[in-house]
Amino acid sequence: MTDEVEGAGDLADLSTRDQQVLAFERQWWKYAGAKEQAIRELFDMSATRYYQVLNALIDSPAALAHDPMLVKRLRRMRSTRQRQRTARRLGDA
Repeated sequence: MTDEVEGAGDLADLSTRDQQVLAFERQWWKYAGAKEQAIRELFDMSATRYYQVLNALIDSPAALAHDPMLVKRLRRMRSTRQRQRTARRLGDA
């Protein structure tokens, strides 16, 4: 019972846009065309700005409470990309 009340509070902590961003990330592959085009059409922002918003969002406890599997997957993907970039830089040096 306490978990339901906590979950409802966490959802309220996310803005409508934040909830839409998470929903989009959950199923962006269903949209026809390029992801960047869908981002521009749905959120009226550049892909760069979208990814800035997404990165801040997946660091938030409210997003983790809202959709733990998605947020953990996105965090893992981000960490993998960061490690790959670091390895490339070290390999170039």
